[in-house]
Amino acid sequence: MVKTVACPTCGKPVPWMPESRWRPFCSEHCRLIDLGDWLAEHHRISGPEDEGAGSQSEGDGEQQPPH
Repeated sequence: MVKTVACPTCGKPVPWMPESRWRPFCSEHCRLIDLGDWLAEHHRISGPEDEGAGSQSEGDGEQQPPH
């Protein structure tokens, strides 16, 4: 039995096998849509600066009183 995954763009089932050229996407079209979303920054991976939103950046030298 071949494992299938849902295309991240459209949800269409995609067989997870070497012959599935665009996996995990169902087609080049869906792959390019996803790439465009990353380039337009609609998707992002959170990093240390995102976790401390509202806190001071390092090396500032000043400390703010606790709220």
